[in-house]
Amino acid sequence: MTSRIHPAARIGHVHLKVADLDLAIAFWRDVMGFDLTQRYGTQAAFLSAGGYHHHIGLNTWESAGAPPAPPGHPGLYHVAILYPDRASLGAALARVLAAGVPLQGAADHGVSEAVYFADPDGNGIEIYRDRPEAEWPRDADGGLAMSNGRLDLAALLAEAG
Repeated sequence: MTSRIHPAARIGHVHLKVADLDLAIAFWRDVMGFDLTQRYGTQAAFLSAGGYHHHIGLNTWESAGAPPAPPGHPGLYHVAILYPDRASLGAALARVLAAGVPLQGAADHGVSEAVYFADPDGNGIEIYRDRPEAEWPRDADGGLAMSNGRLDLAALLAEAG
């Protein structure tokens, strides 16, 4: 019996505990661009991209009115949202900046380009695009040689569709 995950397995959705459902819906719908697919009163909502049942679940079951978890405590570091190309990543970044969301970082990792920020509840978010695998940097042994270089945000925004 193998203990390795099937290579076709994917992370399908994330459920986040939020303090204010309306505020969280507004962020994930209006800033991030997800569609609201279903809402359960003041307790839960589900949002998606491309007609999927949901990629993001939001709930207040254990967190209504609560403050964000303090820094340095266990929990979700960030959820990563993969964009298909540089233009769509640039457009997503433009929406985030237009909404006044402060960035926490940005990096060129060699294999990908990524931008980091948080939702209103302090949940970390990474928006990124992968480079084609043939362009991934490799070390002398053929292993990945990821890096943490500077990402040119102005150039990324210029490519926004």
